[in-house]
Amino acid sequence: MSNPALSIKLPPLSLYIHIPWCIRKCPYCDFNSHAVRGDIPQQEYISALLADLSRESAAAQGRKIETIFIGGGTPSLFTAQGIADILQGAEKIIPFADDIEITMEANPGTFEQARFTGFKEAGVNRLSIGVQSFNDQHLKQLGRIHSGADAHKAIASAVQIGFDHLNIDLMHGLADQSCDQALLDIQTAIDLGCDHLSWYQLTIEPNTEFHSRPPVLPESDILWDIQQQGQALIAKAGFNQYEVSAYAKANSQAKHNLNYWQFGDYIGIGAGAHGKVSFIDEQSKSLQISRRWKQRSPKAYLTNIDPLGGQNIITADELPFEFMMNALRLNKGVPADYYQQRTGLSLSGIQNALDAAEKQSLLEVGKTIKPTQQGSLFLNDLLTHFI
Repeated sequence: MSNPALSIKLPPLSLYIHIPWCIRKCPYCDFNSHAVRGDIPQQEYISALLADLSRESAAAQGRKIETIFIGGGTPSLFTAQGIADILQGAEKIIPFADDIEITMEANPGTFEQARFTGFKEAGVNRLSIGVQSFNDQHLKQLGRIHSGADAHKAIASAVQIGFDHLNIDLMHGLADQSCDQALLDIQTAIDLGCDHLSWYQLTIEPNTEFHSRPPVLPESDILWDIQQQGQALIAKAGFNQYEVSAYAKANSQAKHNLNYWQFGDYIGIGAGAHGKVSFIDEQSKSLQISRRWKQRSPKAYLTNIDPLGGQNIITADELPFEFMMNALRLNKGVPADYYQQRTGLSLSGIQNALDAAEKQSLLEVGKTIKPTQQGSLFLNDLLTHFI
């Protein structure tokens, strides 16, 4: 009798590295970030990160790391040598793929030419610059530490340094923002030479300053105009929308984020980092998926021998929603056979849900599972079929 475990192919593996410090906490931010007070314990944190990865290394199960994302916080507060030490140490623990994509987030307010040249030399080949807006009034409202001029300078420097790929984060739907102002932000980013845009509407999240003191945001008709005209402008410039808020020129999609959305695996290291890893259960010989997360407090992360905050196995009842919540963010969806490959479940088990979503013109199912245009617009309604 054949062993069913031998036919299971594990998905690609990514690595997320969280650096939690920033100069100032932005009022809209609900990420695990902490304003710097005194010196950043860079060397201690690097040691903790590499020890964390060593503990997680069994999860690789023979796979190489295909992509890395260094997020925060503001990772660009670390020195170039510090980033080099992290990457060199990580590769000794789990080998990197030859064509690995390594992305690092950067704040325009921390941009120094020499430092960012050092980041590239350390192995960072994709930069994601958190601009949010080029308008000084809007930047002040958002609590950003940089100006529009700082953003211009940072992007021009990144282009000159020669990073393989450059993403710019932009928000829209800001307080007192007109449609023309939102479109100017987009056009400015395009003109400066990025090949990827993350363009998303400001939302008010719990446990943020904006939640307790919310700004007055534009009315719905203005938001709709911004969304429609903004997408048209981005498309005209040669960017393809491949995810809810991600737009890329040819061959410039974010491989790391694609792995998330295609329900790939990722190890998370650093304070508050989350990971999702597939493995073969020895008893049942079936695919199991584990989520793990680390202590949120940088102090707790640094001082605990094992910084694990918690873990759980995603149950078979939860997997359809978990898979679709990611896959259906992609405009082209995912290959239909990914469902069985990456959940261990048969597609026939959700056939009634697929049929119901198709009947409502929210979903197309064939060789791929993908949302219709209406399904993308009403994604929450589509996802309710898989709860």
